[in-house]
Amino acid sequence: MESKEDKLLLAQIEDKIRQCSDKYMMTNSLFLDMRQRSLTEAMLRTKKGARYGFYGGYGDAERVIAVFLPDYIDAEPIDYFHENPEENPLTLIRVSLKKGSPSLSHRDYLGSIMGLGLKREMTGDILVRESGADIIVLKEIAGFLASNMQKAGRAALDIKELPVSELIAPEAKRREITESVASLRLDNVISAAFGIARSKASEAVGSGLVFINGIEALKNERQVKEGDKLVLRGKGKAVLKKAGGATRKGRIIITIERYL
Repeated sequence: MESKEDKLLLAQIEDKIRQCSDKYMMTNSLFLDMRQRSLTEAMLRTKKGARYGFYGGYGDAERVIAVFLPDYIDAEPIDYFHENPEENPLTLIRVSLKKGSPSLSHRDYLGSIMGLGLKREMTGDILVRESGADIIVLKEIAGFLASNMQKAGRAALDIKELPVSELIAPEAKRREITESVASLRLDNVISAAFGIARSKASEAVGSGLVFINGIEALKNERQVKEGDKLVLRGKGKAVLKKAGGATRKGRIIITIERYL
């Protein structure tokens, strides 16, 4: 059942589609989390002729905007903005810790942004490293952040606005896991990927905590395919790299790449 917040989100998406069609111009939403993206994509699949894509500044972005494209743009958003950076609705805030400042967490940076009165949907991924962070934001708030985000926690900050193309994406740490499952049902694969009991995996699916390729997956019987990207909120993400071969008891051998 859709909440009031869900209905408001979908009404805003409808408005952006109309603007794109009526004014023959590219439009975009605010940032969406994985669940909001799922709701948006489910609605967009019912809109004949709507041309859209999801974009978060880089390929593996978890928080994205929905971009609505007029007919004259025949490219995916990430490719179009690479060729036309001046039209990119997103920009990059690079935060550097001043000398002697303590290291900061994702929560510290987010708390500093929210403390300035900005809503979460104005900012995308916050990519933290030891010396600072890269924060993807809507262009319309970049100047405000650059002028006002002077501290986070007990650390003093240097802020610079840069094009998204200069993003320093962290190198993901991964571990390969080989397991056997009775079938490629979603709950079986989630259980193997994240090392939890199948009953817990089943509960997670039913609670809307599991996503396949960025889309909320609510049915345990759904079959997972090679190449599918799996997210279990609160646990992380994984990719089913290979499914093939069988044990003597007929179980399927799978290889999973788990992001750490």
